[in-house]
Amino acid sequence: MATIKDVAALAGISYTTVSHVVNKTRPVSEEVRVKVEAAIKHLDYVPSAVARSLKAKTTATIGLLVPNSLNPYFAELARGIEDYCERNGYCVILCNSDDNPHKQSSYLRVLLEKRVDGLIVTSAGGDSGLAEGLAAVRTPMVIVDRGLEGVDADLVRIDHEYGAYLATRHLLELGHRDIACIGGPANTSVAQMRLAGFLRALKGAGVAVPPERILQSDFTSTGGYSAAALLLQNNPPSAIFAGNDMMGIGVLRAAAERSIRVPSELSVIGFDDIQMSRYVYPALTTVGQSILQLGEKAAELLLRRIAKPGQAIDQRIVTPNIVLRESTAPLAGAFAEYR
Repeated sequence: MATIKDVAALAGISYTTVSHVVNKTRPVSEEVRVKVEAAIKHLDYVPSAVARSLKAKTTATIGLLVPNSLNPYFAELARGIEDYCERNGYCVILCNSDDNPHKQSSYLRVLLEKRVDGLIVTSAGGDSGLAEGLAAVRTPMVIVDRGLEGVDADLVRIDHEYGAYLATRHLLELGHRDIACIGGPANTSVAQMRLAGFLRALKGAGVAVPPERILQSDFTSTGGYSAAALLLQNNPPSAIFAGNDMMGIGVLRAAAERSIRVPSELSVIGFDDIQMSRYVYPALTTVGQSILQLGEKAAELLLRRIAKPGQAIDQRIVTPNIVLRESTAPLAGAFAEYR
């Protein structure tokens, strides 16, 4: 591999002059610039990003930690982050932890060793070690989706509790009273907040929920399918609030296999509004906000933090909306009294 000294030798000038041409740190004559560019092309020389970053004290790279890249929510979030960073001259290094706290901590160490200019972290949840590690990090950082206790950093997330409240209230307004909840893993703050919103809506309507109507599973279509299989086995509810859209899609599959018609016999509502929820059949009613815009907000906050590290902590809680589609309907024969 050619070095800067090889380029200098071929061009017949000093390597410091080559450096000035490559990094645009000092004006040079047109003749010299042409010689250097010709030598670079002939030798297929690639400047060292490491050397340039040490000199400039910036790498123009952002580290992004996600818990599950197979989940369309995080794929759409990453796309929003990447698009915004690309428009502003930054590259994104994506690290997928597979919901494994140990892998997550390992990736964090690698990103810091690579001297990324900033971090965007979506936590796998249930890992106090990661929170402790991030609390000691001095690299600019934004937390997305799942807050981390003890980490003093900018935050962007959906109002999970209110979103679940809206979803459950929507089912109540349709006349449903036997409503089940398939929540996410109990050790994640997202699952806890969404369950709290579900319970708040039912309590406000004076509706009691039996313990067997609340199940917890993984935030995946498989998790939703498995939990729905239990709920629909005997005496199924008239409606199900799924902890995210992937779970909701799993519920639709479980209902179809049992010839339970959605929404005439079972209403299903999800959470997140991933693109896939528009194209399943029936299209999934859900709660959410633009995931791409959420990613862009996170990237915007991070680049602002990089530019002005001393500014006050900014925490943005995005209010979700009901997205009405085809998977929810009034309970047959019921009059929706709840408002």
